Amino acid sequence: MKRLLVSLLLVAPGFVSTSLAADEGRDADKRIHESALVLNEIMSAPDKGIPDDLLQKAQCVGIVPNLKRVGFIVGAKYGKGVLTCRTREGAAWSAPSTIRIEGGSVGLQIGAGETDLVFIVKNRGGEEKLMKDKFTFGGDASAMAGPVGRSTTAETDAVMKAEILSWSRSRGVFAGVSLEGATLRPDNDDNTKVYGHPVTQREILDGHI
Repeated sequence: MKRLLVSLLLVAPGFVSTSLAADEGRDADKRIHESALVLNEIMSAPDKGIPDDLLQKAQCVGIVPNLKRVGFIVGAKYGKGVLTCRTREGAAWSAPSTIRIEGGSVGLQIGAGETDLVFIVKNRGGEEKLMKDKFTFGGDASAMAGPVGRSTTAETDAVMKAEILSWSRSRGVFAGVSLEGATLRPDNDDNTKVYGHPVTQREILDGHI
């Protein structure tokens, strides 16, 4: 599973480079490449990372490198990344769909910086909700911070019931993170540039692209 996901994303930049005009494709190419590096680095950590058993069962995986965050008491988030899901046959992963994450959070926080974000969608019902033009974490589907480690030793009821689990890496520290209230939407403009014609997120994630 781990190797399959990393291979999928590492192959993608070569595809983008040959299918786009250089200027238009550069940002999407860079984003896909950075997403692959983030996932590879996190999963290569010897004792911390996304539990393998959760990744094995994941229906979708999203990666947002360099998520911007800023706040004093009330925080804000903004970032671009990619999302890939199991195809309907279940044996392969879809091509990547480019996405945007935006939104605020309220809590005890201060400062600004960039965070690498990874989230998994645990079932097809959660994937179906992602097909909306605007999806809200915690509103449209239950979401919570994911457990850290190579195996899920503390499978609490909350973890088992959540449809989406998420993690972040900031300044080398990897931990579960809440995306409550943040929104996700497909980046239709970049998907058009990547695939050379208008395409819906459903077409990409269902494996039709």
